[in-house]
Amino acid sequence: MKSWAAIVLAAGAGKRMHSNTPKVLHLLGGKPLLAYPLQALERLSPARVVVVIGHGADEIKRVVPKTHNQVWAQQRQQLGTGHAVLSARAELKDFDGDILILSGDVPFLSDQSLSQLMETHRSEGCALTMAVASLDDPTGYGRIERGPQGDVRQVVEQRDATVTQRRISEINVGLYAVSAEFLFNALDDLSNDNDQGEYYLPGIVSMAARRGDKIGTVTVEDAREFRGINNREELAWMEKALRDEVNRSWMARGVSLKDPDTTYIDADVTIGPDSIIGPNTHLLGRTVVGSRCRIDGSAYITNAQLADDVHLAFSVVLDDCQLGSHVSVGPFARLRPGTVLAERVHIGNFVEVKNSSVGEGTKASHLSYIGDTQLGKESNIGAGTITCNYNGFIKSRTVIGDRVQIGSDTQLVAPVVVGDDTYIGAGSTITKDVPPGTLALSRAPQKHVEGWVERFRAKQTK
Repeated sequence: MKSWAAIVLAAGAGKRMHSNTPKVLHLLGGKPLLAYPLQALERLSPARVVVVIGHGADEIKRVVPKTHNQVWAQQRQQLGTGHAVLSARAELKDFDGDILILSGDVPFLSDQSLSQLMETHRSEGCALTMAVASLDDPTGYGRIERGPQGDVRQVVEQRDATVTQRRISEINVGLYAVSAEFLFNALDDLSNDNDQGEYYLPGIVSMAARRGDKIGTVTVEDAREFRGINNREELAWMEKALRDEVNRSWMARGVSLKDPDTTYIDADVTIGPDSIIGPNTHLLGRTVVGSRCRIDGSAYITNAQLADDVHLAFSVVLDDCQLGSHVSVGPFARLRPGTVLAERVHIGNFVEVKNSSVGEGTKASHLSYIGDTQLGKESNIGAGTITCNYNGFIKSRTVIGDRVQIGSDTQLVAPVVVGDDTYIGAGSTITKDVPPGTLALSRAPQKHVEGWVERFRAKQTK
């Protein structure tokens, strides 16, 4: 059996988005729109994938990772979908198999529909096979005009259709399987004699019909599969539809969502069974949540990795960090990129940790900042402690050993090393390394001025 290739059309500007960002780079479920058809194709393993780009080509190349068999082709001028497919010819000049053609803005297109189209195309020996659907309201779509025997004659675009043709409910989905030989010969003969002066890909359907070539059709039942995104309203609709689908799938796999309507889970997030997700929670990017975790709510979590049995109290922000098992964080805490918490660490209310590792069983329960720090196990950080890691030019690291007790309102001025089993007195400013097993104090002597209050009050009331 001959191999097959795919052409993905992603060159359009998406003018109705009113955006400087190329349409296919707008995010849906935390991923660019273009990522969805590319991932579907990657699962089906075509011999080659040619992505036709135009508007914002450099940005698309920078943002969308290439798959192992993917190449870029550029449409220098946007002269229609037929011209866009023709722009892929150079990348397929030595290819003589079948070609699947699809758009880059159809995120719900299923692997099954793609496979069925290609299988029908090959099993029936068609020159061209197209996906079709029947809609109660086909407004805006090209209509499928058939002959008396049910054979496809042509696709009539909405703007060119007669009153009778507009009553046709069968529409062109915009998904094709075509033999390479027929495709590029037909594209060479494609006309741009229309209101827009563009070369429309559906024109190859009437060419195949006139030549007597066999045209196959596959019906797509779920309208979401072929629904593209043309404006912000449609993007928001798709976002909600995807969120509902993702949330239902996680609940079916043993995850409890306290309020699915206010739970936002990106497509690449994974969650272990028996975890409980509270309301107004955002799980974004490639976040991983282990089993039996509890997220109380109002959490904003991006690219974080949570092991099993983690508890996130109300209103925490996590970004690019790793949490070991039985860790508790919050309420009102923030973990910034580079933070790694070992097992049984407790990060309490109004504590911020940045680019730091925290050892097993260590606690920082209140009102502290830990930045650029290596912090050992079974230590305790008192309220109001901060690591002073920035001098205006460079950031330096603080190293704190195991079983260290740091009193409240302590400043550790980096670079500094605090040895194992040390105590730091409350209110100290530590600027020098502290040897293991010692007590470090840095305080001005306490003074008592007898009679001061009485004299002060008398002076103020004169």
